[in-house]
Amino acid sequence: MVNIYFLLLGGQEWIWIILALLLLFGGKKIPELMRGLGKGIREFNDAKDNVKREIEEGANSVSTGSSKKED
Repeated sequence: MVNIYFLLLGGQEWIWIILALLLLFGGKKIPELMRGLGKGIREFNDAKDNVKREIEEGANSVSTGSSKKED
């Protein structure tokens, strides 16, 4: 049986992670990093929605196109 408890982070681990980030990047760079991360996530979601919309439009055009060919 797989033990996944090692993946869960407690309060002390989060504190160490935050301290390491502050030491590596400094207080001024972290907001810039978070903005960049948010922008990347937004662009990914927009691209995902566009692909989903194109697939749905393609499926709709195929289903309407096949019924016309049968007539």
